[in-house]
Amino acid sequence: MKRPLALAQIIVFFLLSDAFAEARTTLPFDADWRFLKADAPGAEENQFDDFNWRTLNVPHDWSIEGPFSETNKTRGAGGFLPSGVGWYRKHFTLPAQASSNCVFIEFDGVMANSDVWINGFHLGHRPYGYVSFSYELNGHLNFGGDNVLAVRADNSPQPASRWYSGAGIYRHVRLVMTDPVHIKHWGQFIFTPQVSAKQATVTLDITITNESAAPNDAFKVVTTVFAPNGKSVAKSESITLVTPGPETVVRQEIPVKNPDLWDLDHPLLYRAVTEIRDGDKILDAKTNTFGIREYHFAPETGFWLNGKNFKIKGACVHADGGAFGAAVPLGVWEQRLTALKSLGVNAIRTAHNPPAPEFLDLCDRMGLLVMDEFFDCWTVGKNPFDYHLYFNDWSHIDERDSILRDRNHPSIILYSVGNEIHDTPHADLAKAILKGLVEVAHETDPTRPVTQALFRPNVSHDYDDGLADMLDVVGQNYRENEILAAHRQNPARKIIGTENTHDRNAWLALRDNPPYAGQFLWSGIDYLGESLRWPVIAAGSGLLDRTGAPKPMGIERQSWWSTAPMVSIMRRISPTALSPTDPGYEPPQQNVLRRPHVLFHDWTPRNLQPHDENVEIYSNCREVELFLNGKSLGKKMINADASPRNWQVPFAPGEIKAIARDEKGKTVATDVLKTAGAPAKIVLSANPKKISNDWNGVCEITAQVTDANGILIPNADNVISFKTSSDGIIAAVDNADNSSHEPFQPAERNAAERRAFEGRCVAFAKTHATKSHIDITATSPGLKPGHLAIQIEGLQHL
Repeated sequence: MKRPLALAQIIVFFLLSDAFAEARTTLPFDADWRFLKADAPGAEENQFDDFNWRTLNVPHDWSIEGPFSETNKTRGAGGFLPSGVGWYRKHFTLPAQASSNCVFIEFDGVMANSDVWINGFHLGHRPYGYVSFSYELNGHLNFGGDNVLAVRADNSPQPASRWYSGAGIYRHVRLVMTDPVHIKHWGQFIFTPQVSAKQATVTLDITITNESAAPNDAFKVVTTVFAPNGKSVAKSESITLVTPGPETVVRQEIPVKNPDLWDLDHPLLYRAVTEIRDGDKILDAKTNTFGIREYHFAPETGFWLNGKNFKIKGACVHADGGAFGAAVPLGVWEQRLTALKSLGVNAIRTAHNPPAPEFLDLCDRMGLLVMDEFFDCWTVGKNPFDYHLYFNDWSHIDERDSILRDRNHPSIILYSVGNEIHDTPHADLAKAILKGLVEVAHETDPTRPVTQALFRPNVSHDYDDGLADMLDVVGQNYRENEILAAHRQNPARKIIGTENTHDRNAWLALRDNPPYAGQFLWSGIDYLGESLRWPVIAAGSGLLDRTGAPKPMGIERQSWWSTAPMVSIMRRISPTALSPTDPGYEPPQQNVLRRPHVLFHDWTPRNLQPHDENVEIYSNCREVELFLNGKSLGKKMINADASPRNWQVPFAPGEIKAIARDEKGKTVATDVLKTAGAPAKIVLSANPKKISNDWNGVCEITAQVTDANGILIPNADNVISFKTSSDGIIAAVDNADNSSHEPFQPAERNAAERRAFEGRCVAFAKTHATKSHIDITATSPGLKPGHLAIQIEGLQHL
């Protein structure tokens, strides 16, 4: 069957027809793929009939579509979601005029065990689903005719991960066309070896490839540096001989006067535009953002950035985006990272793999530090089909490619080459592996230190056999007293907590010990997988729940980490102290990994009869006064040991209020909880209130079941039906229930439903509109519907 040209195929043809003479053309290649969730022998060939395959755009994670099943091979580690083989095919046409150019295809990530073909020619295989990679297509293209790019992703060997990893082409794809003389893929390395308030030195190592058959020739390499305000502030020009075949590296050192430094409060970014010129002709041009900053770790005092010493207050974050699975729009990450920052988090550990490149771009823009981690295992596996099967052949390649891709990000301050590695009890084996990984990191990027998340190092003797001291910064998971003892044993060690609990004592170990540079909490956000048993499908150790809302332990962390005045009231219910016949009993809900749900931010217990409530107040303010129905229950000062302030409060319906005051007695924060009445209506809120109509534009619509006065009903579990106007899309729905097996992906584009959990659920809305807004309605039997409008901005299709 002859397949007609798709609209996206026609668009690619005309865009390239107009652009083939440009220095470099980069086109999004996400649209109009054909997909089959099954194996299809022969699907790499052009003549294969894919007419009846499903048409979709990538990024795409087919596993998140479900269904959940206790018998799925991924088991609890993979969230009981399906696995298997998926095929993707994309037809495209290139203009004949482009035949003299070099053409590349770039994948930001394919999960997993990917094979890629162009017109039946096998381009390559990558087992690791988290790495980005590129293939050159020249020699196998039909210029002016039909081309077929085919991708097979095999996730059928399971279990292959300790957490949910997704399936398919779950990150972006690009087509890149260059002159034969061009900057190599990831071929610009930008760093700032000298930084002061008066002047910084910006150094660029530019790798140039000459794929032409022309004789050696001299080219001009011109780099222009643009300040955060967009103005050109510096330029460098080099004349270099670029030989066909071998790569040529050009170093440029550019002084920048009075630099705007990148830091957490002012994440200011520069741009470096590098051009390769042959006379007046620009052969290639590449732009990279970077930041000017100086940082280092000191053994006595921890972490320093631009002359300021402070604690790294980090959170470990897995790559899934809840209801979106592994294919996460950037708008979702922006909402989540903004929520983490509001709690005082200033750093992210990408647990336990390289993230999407746009995630790092976002951290650059938001002023978040990053520990960029590569591997969860080396040669000793944690699952039958995980990365240990490929480590010996691929680890140096995957590590090097990840660093080449990521090394220009100012947010990255550490590379981690392993998490809880089970090779370490075998010292000779582990030290040889670690030596190679550290060497790859230092060779590829000599500007950043290397760490590793050591696993029970006192048991495997990492501090005694020399392994720990092969690291630039010693990282250890948990056991804070051990790493502090290791520092006392050798005061030259620079130390950091690579994974830590939410326990207050872990925070005090960091707060009260200057050498301890920082910690990364496990975890920042609830994530899919790592379940201990059915029916639980997600791990609940996050500061935020799966919808991105702060949990009680996130609010507690805010009282320790945030500098903005805050106060919050919590009811604590002991999971063991009460029996079902006791007043105030609430059955513990296992929606938190290895931790019962015992804290409640409401004044509506299930038992409204007289009983005592244990009230905890989280606040970073000097003084808090508590009121019940207008009557003061007394004032309490902040505790030096960071413990909460507690009151035993005889429950009475009405209002409980906490007022926080500063050193001068001024009220700086308040929190009010009220007893809810009967369920009456749905209240909707939107974050953000405006969205763009590209793939990354997402609005989270939160539906709350409330009484007539707008007070949340904390135990409401109504089924909420969401509906959008015709230009809106319900991309996904979710709640914070880690035992729910409801589908995330709606069957209809404009309608979906989800059961409320603890009184709330969410819908994620997107748009393809050219209008000014889309309308959202939420309904449930017996409740007054909720309505709101979302504004649309930046009308552009991606």
